[in-house]
Amino acid sequence: MLKHFRVPGRLAVKLQELGVSVPSVLRKAGLPSNLFAQTRILVSTSELFALWRAIEAVSSDPLIGLKLGVETKTERFHPMAIAALSTQNLADAAEHMARYKKLTAPEEILTRLDREEFRIGFRWLLAVDHEPQVLIDYCFAWTLSLARHGTGTALRPVRVEYVQQRANLPAIERNLGCEVITGRPRNEIVFHASDATAPFVTRNAELLDLLAPQFEEQLRQFKDEDSFIERVHQAIQDRLTGRRPSIDAISQALHMSPRTLQRRLQESGSSFQRVLDEARHQMARYYLSNSVLELNEAAYLLGFEDPNSFGRAFRAWEGMPPSDWRHLHRAPAVNEDRLQS
Repeated sequence: MLKHFRVPGRLAVKLQELGVSVPSVLRKAGLPSNLFAQTRILVSTSELFALWRAIEAVSSDPLIGLKLGVETKTERFHPMAIAALSTQNLADAAEHMARYKKLTAPEEILTRLDREEFRIGFRWLLAVDHEPQVLIDYCFAWTLSLARHGTGTALRPVRVEYVQQRANLPAIERNLGCEVITGRPRNEIVFHASDATAPFVTRNAELLDLLAPQFEEQLRQFKDEDSFIERVHQAIQDRLTGRRPSIDAISQALHMSPRTLQRRLQESGSSFQRVLDEARHQMARYYLSNSVLELNEAAYLLGFEDPNSFGRAFRAWEGMPPSDWRHLHRAPAVNEDRLQS
């Protein structure tokens, strides 16, 4: 399974169009200030969630996700979406996107068509916490934009369903033009089955045949790149035994020069420091939720000079001290074992 999402560069443009400060968003999310200047913008699930939570916080607009998801011009769609518009109908378009989404990011697009309704849902496979509500809004609005472009109509969903409660239901209903229900098992946008199978006016079999080989090649490249990052990630974790692994040690373990390692990571939209932080972050979550290690022991194993350095890094990752995070996320079985000992 791939571990990274590719963030569309157009997101920064749309944020600016809506008056949201991109530098402020990146600072709030704890992401690099040059994130959107990278050729390929790759983020982990936790970074993706942090980005969208920061967008919500900086914008102070409860409907910002819905506004960002609206696309009025077909030429602004990503090539994968243009290919989806070239399929026969909304049901086929969703299946097309689901195939490529699963192979390029740790996310699933789930669909279900019956005689009455067509459901589209989204699931983040590596998520630990609840996905940001603003991200769900974005996915719903983007899907609706695709459906309207494809059908050439002002199509309205039957309803949208949220897992979490929402404070601004009337505004969401007005924006999406349908009923909104909360407290449901999944986040889904629901269409009439007849709308999902209505022919797309954008149907273009020739264009789809032209684009398909390119997507398959992109999938191969994404898999290769993410596989390489995962190799670096694993090499770092294998050497997180009381000291911070250097780039020289990791490049030697991977049988390449430090310069080659840096170049390949840059081509994949990452860096050694970023992969090191991700490896430490993942291991920190594991140690704090699944073991009886003291915080100073976890800091030592992760290669930090002292517990204070570990605490500062963990606050940057999770927005809270490691002790507070452990209290919220620690496995029940661990707590029970400690009580019995």
